[in-house]
Amino acid sequence: MSPKLMECEAQALQLPLAKRAELAEHLIASLDDIDEVQNEQLWINEADRRYNEYKKSNMSARCAEDVLRDARARIK
Repeated sequence: MSPKLMECEAQALQLPLAKRAELAEHLIASLDDIDEVQNEQLWINEADRRYNEYKKSNMSARCAEDVLRDARARIK
């Protein structure tokens, strides 16, 4: 996370609960304004970021079979 974003987050967390909820609502609603191409690019960037973190051993991984099994168990 960039220093500017971290500063913004710190300021937002100091807001009263109702104002934080209002801000969150506005931020989430703003995501509806992006088109399909922008959305796809965001997911590609996130996948790249996660893969790079995995390659640097900064995050663990699980096989898809285990993840899907656990997700299905939680849904039931």
